[in-house]
Amino acid sequence: MRADLARTLNEILEIVERGGTSGGAVEIRGEDPVLATRFRVGEAAAIALAGCAELAASCWRERTGRGQDVSVEVPAAAASLLSFAFQRFEGADSPDPGERRGITDFYPTRDGRWVLVHGGFPHLQQGILDLLGISSEDPAPRREVADAIAGWSAQELEDAIAGQGLCGAMVRSESEWSQHPQGRALASVPVVEVIRVGESPPEPFDPAGLRPLSGIRVLDLTRVLAGPTCARTLAEHGAEVLKINSPKLPSVPFFVTDTGHGKRSAYLDLREPADADRLRELVAGADVFSQGYRGGALDRLGFDMPALHELRPGLVYTSINCYGHEGPWADRAGWEQLAQTVTGIARENGEETPRLLPAAATDYTTGYLAALGTLAALARRAAVGGSYAVRVSLSRTGMWLQGLGRTDLPGPGLSKEILDPLLTVSETPLGKLQHLRPVAVLSETAPRWERPAVPLGTHEPIWEARP
Repeated sequence: MRADLARTLNEILEIVERGGTSGGAVEIRGEDPVLATRFRVGEAAAIALAGCAELAASCWRERTGRGQDVSVEVPAAAASLLSFAFQRFEGADSPDPGERRGITDFYPTRDGRWVLVHGGFPHLQQGILDLLGISSEDPAPRREVADAIAGWSAQELEDAIAGQGLCGAMVRSESEWSQHPQGRALASVPVVEVIRVGESPPEPFDPAGLRPLSGIRVLDLTRVLAGPTCARTLAEHGAEVLKINSPKLPSVPFFVTDTGHGKRSAYLDLREPADADRLRELVAGADVFSQGYRGGALDRLGFDMPALHELRPGLVYTSINCYGHEGPWADRAGWEQLAQTVTGIARENGEETPRLLPAAATDYTTGYLAALGTLAALARRAAVGGSYAVRVSLSRTGMWLQGLGRTDLPGPGLSKEILDPLLTVSETPLGKLQHLRPVAVLSETAPRWERPAVPLGTHEPIWEARP
């Protein structure tokens, strides 16, 4: 393994207070550039995935006393940052994310700057159109949006969007972000936070478990990519994952299937007292509660972290958001594209105009880092007890990515020779699905998903009986 990759992996493991405990060799093979960018996105994902795999191997060693080797290939990690694009149901075309792009894009403002507006769900797009005073029959009135935004200053529009609880932000440079109050708040915390927030007895791993996370129950209250990727990563090491969605909230079908491997899925409307009570019952039997709501949203529904730790001492409460958990933007909603926009990535990756990375790099990598922090918290709980908070954000991941440096030239992209060995096929309720397999390789407990992706709401909101 290249020395700088080994050093960064060790730094990540030190942040979560878990040394090299897999009991075997850990390798990251290959290097960037792979994708068409100078940012080291493949290496960043490989480091996070290798950290997850090493901690999973550590859990296995604590169960059994046996070590194992871990390896991650950088090209495979880079491919995983686009995994939604490589899934295909038998007899159907590949998903086209461009179909749902709508008005989401960069637009110039009257003061010579740029703003990205995000209309990823229908209510968000309609909110932007209402703010701009646009009424159109066109499902994606991009020309009208561009003309309207040209009359705003970037800062005024960013403030107005935030004031309406919508999604959008001004394009900044890396230097500008470092001076922004939210950028400074993020710079003061590590890329993964694992915080002991309460006392509870140790909960050792069951030595009879057949996989590193056998017997671990995960509630996944997240949508789109980063949060669901966290729970999917835990599932590939044997955790039982129950995904909880509201039947009233929108979703993106090809993201649901991409991040749904290894999970059961149920509906609960937390505004309904009976459903809220059902979730509390599930929390009482859970080990991990993973949520990606904007700051304060779950608190208002009675599912704040202190309440859940009181209900279930020893719970690992994993929180994933766009802009971080402290600072003036902690309660703002955001997406992958906005993290790239504010941190300076989009500005640097573009030339005359800002341009996003050719992958959902902060989304998936943040999910891997959340899983890494969750694994570390579970290992600490097994050894010394305690209730834990794990916190990650898309923007902090973007800042970490910037700190890994740049390649001399962009990469060529993913070839058939890289992709073909990474593909597998699952039988799902929706048909035969071709998709990427897990990236990490462990010599004894090969990562795998024991369940296929299913439509949302397929199952009842109950835990399966433990063996």
